[in-house]
Amino acid sequence: MTLFVTSEGSIEGYSIGNDMSSRSIEGENPLYLPQAKTYDGCAGLGPCIYVPENSIDPNTMIRLEILRKGKIEFKGEISISNMKRKHQELVDFLFRECSFPNGVFLMTGTGIVPPDEFTLQSDDEVRISIENIGTLINYVA
Repeated sequence: MTLFVTSEGSIEGYSIGNDMSSRSIEGENPLYLPQAKTYDGCAGLGPCIYVPENSIDPNTMIRLEILRKGKIEFKGEISISNMKRKHQELVDFLFRECSFPNGVFLMTGTGIVPPDEFTLQSDDEVRISIENIGTLINYVA
């Protein structure tokens, strides 16, 4: 889930973000986060920004599918209410040390984690769907 947050720290909209973390890079480097999440084709955002009257329903489902050669290799789903951290808690943490005069998009993570032995491969198709927002599709380079 990705949050659109105003410069004052209020959540105004929701979208889908996909950082497409590379497990092979994570395993090779103990300081993996920047390298595993920064490469061509990562950090996709879309397909829209959902702006509801009230906060998104905590029972909203997030679904993840990873297709390899057209077949589902992994799939999972989780309710937003089951995510470890609440949205406003994440926003508050981000704004403790940083300011964003024009607002910010905050990728929260999904809470859906493939098994440790699973890693993305070239040409895998990653689909993340959230009710009322749609589906973001990314391909691994």
